[in-house]
Amino acid sequence: MLRPLRVVVALVPLLAGAPVLADMYRCENAAGVIEYNNATGSASNKNCRKVEVQPMNTIPAPAPKPAAAAASRPVGSTAAASPSSFPKVDSSAQKARDNDRRRILEDELRKERDKLAELKKEFNNGEPERRGDERNYQKYLDRLQKLKEDIGRAEGNVGTLEREIGSVKE
Repeated sequence: MLRPLRVVVALVPLLAGAPVLADMYRCENAAGVIEYNNATGSASNKNCRKVEVQPMNTIPAPAPKPAAAAASRPVGSTAAASPSSFPKVDSSAQKARDNDRRRILEDELRKERDKLAELKKEFNNGEPERRGDERNYQKYLDRLQKLKEDIGRAEGNVGTLEREIGSVKE
């Protein structure tokens, strides 16, 4: 009695995962509305044809853009030109904005370099001094690892800020 029950319980998940295949029909009613269903048609849907259904595991890629439209755009442009109603900024205002941006970036760079210098001083070439609350050696190792990560992050920030300052117009 117990053995057949085990077999049934073991087969249920396999059957539940099996795909259900049914006939699918594309029907067009008198008003020209297209419907998909699994019946050959009702009184209002006389024009039905069977559709081959295949399981779809992926979403189809969008159709490529015509080559003529892509060729008419300048190299490197990704969008159409700005509309004439788009607000314009005069060159003196833009120069002032660029100067403010440069000043802000240079302030951030100075702060980040100071932070990096403090972290490297505390790191002490991989041998930071142990603090009183680090009696457990693992706490010391955890702090050492955090210092390494913080130094790496600060170095990355310095590099990013330097690149950003280099891209600001003079």
